[in-house]
Amino acid sequence: MKNISIIIPVYNESSNIRPMVEALHQVMAKTGYGYRVIFVDDGSTDQTLETIQQLAQCDTRVFYISFSRNFGHQNALKAGIDFAGGDAMISLDGDLQHPPELIPVLLEKWEQGYDIVYTRRRDEKGRDKFKRNTSNWFYRLMRRLSGLQMEPGIADFRLLSRRVADILGTFREQDLFLRGILKWMGFRQYAVDYTPGRRFSGQTKYSSRKMAKLALQGITSFSVKPLYISIILGIGFSALSLAYVPYIVWCVISGHAVAGWASTIMVIMFFGGMQMILLGIIGIYVGKIFIQSKQRPGYIIKETNMPEHVDNN
Repeated sequence: MKNISIIIPVYNESSNIRPMVEALHQVMAKTGYGYRVIFVDDGSTDQTLETIQQLAQCDTRVFYISFSRNFGHQNALKAGIDFAGGDAMISLDGDLQHPPELIPVLLEKWEQGYDIVYTRRRDEKGRDKFKRNTSNWFYRLMRRLSGLQMEPGIADFRLLSRRVADILGTFREQDLFLRGILKWMGFRQYAVDYTPGRRFSGQTKYSSRKMAKLALQGITSFSVKPLYISIILGIGFSALSLAYVPYIVWCVISGHAVAGWASTIMVIMFFGGMQMILLGIIGIYVGKIFIQSKQRPGYIIKETNMPEHVDNN
């Protein structure tokens, strides 16, 4: 019998834990696979960990990994992949918006020989238009800058084969963007479209600020083109500033050199702002090198009931 590990990163999702486990048991009972459910508690401050521990005491298929603090959703996913055994693993969110009923489809495609079976969120009418548009813009920008063929709506609801997980376990990146990494890795991949379910309870923990941060991580982790763009902009605006020289000469000749202080201040402020932006782009890359050079672990495990305990990444 083949065994499947189901990885669920959670942060303050205490009210969703039991419904999630019940839904998974119902779905997996129909597949005929052996399985275990691995919760990765990303430093929750509510009763999430206690709820999982209570379930684990009476359900031998429930396991948990608890972080010493909040290390972020991507690192929680990575920890689950690092620890998970089995022939394949499936990751999904713990709020039931990733429908467990889709798991048999992912398993079917895996049995057909696909190493990565990922999901794409369909754009439903009720979804916030601003979020939908910004998501589409981000993936369009990612394709242009990185060369990776990333479709809009890609989710962290996916299946990975054992060999993909083993290779991914060797990665030591600090700013993880797993959607991009898995596209970059190659292998046979298949996309499954899905319509997200309603969140069972609570509110989303993925704020606009966190989504913007993840987008910035993705762009700067897979492309150095922003650095080239900054050079082009610098050259372009320097050349543009030369067009101001004839006006200065005319002012001197005509005796109007004192006039125009407002435009001068405007130009100084404009180019000063551009310099700060370009230095900021460069600073992001320098900062990423600085953080990576420290070789700190991506997460720290406080406690776990996983039988295969390995060193932190």
